[in-house]
Amino acid sequence: MNPAPAFPPTPMIPVQAGGAARSRSAAFIFSRSYRKAGFMDFVIGFLIAVVIALTGVGAGVITAPLLILFLHVPVEIAVSTALAYSAIVKLIVVPVQVLRRQIDYRVLGFMLIGGLPGVIIGSIAFKHIAIHGPRSVLYFTLGAIILFTSGWHIFRHFKSAGIARPVKDRSRLIGAIMFPIGAEVGFSSSGAGALGTVALLGMTDLSATRVIGTDLAFGLAIAVVGTGVHIIGGHYAGPLLLRLAIGGIVGGIVGTSAAPKIPNRNLRLALSLWLTVIGVQFCYQAASK
Repeated sequence: MNPAPAFPPTPMIPVQAGGAARSRSAAFIFSRSYRKAGFMDFVIGFLIAVVIALTGVGAGVITAPLLILFLHVPVEIAVSTALAYSAIVKLIVVPVQVLRRQIDYRVLGFMLIGGLPGVIIGSIAFKHIAIHGPRSVLYFTLGAIILFTSGWHIFRHFKSAGIARPVKDRSRLIGAIMFPIGAEVGFSSSGAGALGTVALLGMTDLSATRVIGTDLAFGLAIAVVGTGVHIIGGHYAGPLLLRLAIGGIVGGIVGTSAAPKIPNRNLRLALSLWLTVIGVQFCYQAASK
C-alpha cells in the first residue's frame, strides 16, 4: 500500500466583518489587486481538475476553500466562482454520461423538482448574508459541508459495502430531499455530489453507474441555475474563472490519463483527511468571531 501523500500546511482563515459596505469594499479591493495575479489561478484550476479526475471528489468542495486560503479571495466571490467552475467541469463530464446512457431522466426529473427551487432560494440567502452579515455564517456553513463530504469519503474508504439499498424504489419522494441539497449548493457551492449520491443510493434501485451519471446531471443543472443567480447578485470574478477553467481543461486531460496508473483510493483518503482539517478550521474560525 502506498503511503498517503502529504499536503501543505493550512493557512489561517481571515473572517471579515459583515455589512453591505464591507462586502462591496472587499469585492472592489479584490478586483483591483487581482490584476497582478494570474499564474496561480491556472495552477489551482489545473490541480483541482487533476484531483477530481484522480479521486472523484467534487469540484465545489475543493475550489472555494483553495481560493479563500491560498488566493485570499473574499468568501462571497470564492463561493460564486467555485459554483461556476463546478458547472464548467460538469459540462465537460455530463455529455459523456449521456452518450453512455448512464442518466435516469425519470429520477433526474424528480430530483430537479426539489433541487431547482432549493438552489435559487439558497443563492438568494447567500446574497443576503454576504451583504448584510453575519459573514461568519458563510464560513461555518462551508466548513460544515466540507466536513460532511470528507466524512462521507472516509466512510466509503473503510466501509466499501456502503449504504444498504432499498427494497422498494422511493424515487418519487426524492424531490423533497433534493430541496435542502439544492439550497445548500446555492449557499456554499459544494455538497451536491456526496449528498446526492447518498440520497440516490438510499431511495432508488439504480445501478452504481446510473447513480453517478444521474447525480452528475443533477449537479450540472443546479450549478448552472445557481451560477446565474450569483451572477445577478454581483458576486463574480470573470477573469479568475476563465483562468481556472483553462487550467482545469489541461488538468482534466492530465488527470484522466494518469488515473489508471495511480492508486486513487489512498489518494482520496489523504485528500479527505486534509479536507477534514480545513473544514474544522473554517468552523472554528467562524465560531471564534
